Amino acid sequence: MKKALICGVSGQDGAYLAQLLLNKGYVVYGGSRDSQMSSFKNLTKLEIKEKVNLLSININDFRSVLQTILKVRPDEIYNLAGQSSVGLSFEQPVETLESISVGTLNLLEAIRFSELPVRFYNAGSSECFGDTGNLAANENTPFRPRSPYGVAKAAAFWQVANYREAYNLHASTGILFNHESPLRPERFVTQKIVSVACRIARGSSEKLVLGNINIARDWGWAPEYVEAMWLMLQQNTPDDYVIATGQTFQLKDFIKCVFDYLNLDWTLHVSCDESLFRPTDIAEGHAQPEKAYKVLGWKAQYAMSDVAKMIVQAKLSSLQ
Repeated sequence: MKKALICGVSGQDGAYLAQLLLNKGYVVYGGSRDSQMSSFKNLTKLEIKEKVNLLSININDFRSVLQTILKVRPDEIYNLAGQSSVGLSFEQPVETLESISVGTLNLLEAIRFSELPVRFYNAGSSECFGDTGNLAANENTPFRPRSPYGVAKAAAFWQVANYREAYNLHASTGILFNHESPLRPERFVTQKIVSVACRIARGSSEKLVLGNINIARDWGWAPEYVEAMWLMLQQNTPDDYVIATGQTFQLKDFIKCVFDYLNLDWTLHVSCDESLFRPTDIAEGHAQPEKAYKVLGWKAQYAMSDVAKMIVQAKLSSLQ
């Protein structure tokens, strides 16, 4: 049986990935900074917490990382850890850079030092590209990040590429565009929209207050994105891949889908507050995910409207 170590197992992607790997017969180890104190509520929601071998690992501490790898001796390591909010990265730039960039470097160096035949997946981000205008970004598009989060992810990306080329590690980065699910915390705008809209539908008189609703993104369904991560580590040759739907919509299109599904007119319930605008933001995000389809055989099955409906359905079910 293959063994997988997921760093950041308590997050959205970590939980869905753990579920996928368990279904494929893996022995799954899930790392968190303090496994005694973490709630692992996403694993509980998916009813898999008891099936995951939970352990404490601080990826900012090289010794902690090396000890864990030598103890578990995993076949695959998935690095999904680190500060995950673009907005929060403007308030916590040092924590963001350290948790993403230094953490990734520690994992790579520990794999190299252990000399174990580990296959490594790194969670990259479309935030690395910055604002490409109408240009659909692919694996060859230059990086010009516009947030501390994007800068940290770009640094981690090049660390992975360097270790792959210099030390022949089987290390790949998935450059994922936005992907959502019911497991997102409410600090993410899609979850905030759904939560407030559902409360309004149940009689609340509150307003949904947002920042810039004219931004455009490629939104996908997180449970199918983790399959792309797994597929990357099944290839003989490690490489980097853009993972996205290939379709871009404005945030107000997402808002409209959510409110329409609840039979509400979004324009009556939404207001914009310029104080919520980010210091620098990406106006549009367009993706070209053809390589993932050609090499991995992976293609997104769910569009933005499907994602909006599925998150609303899950929220309504949880409120009953």
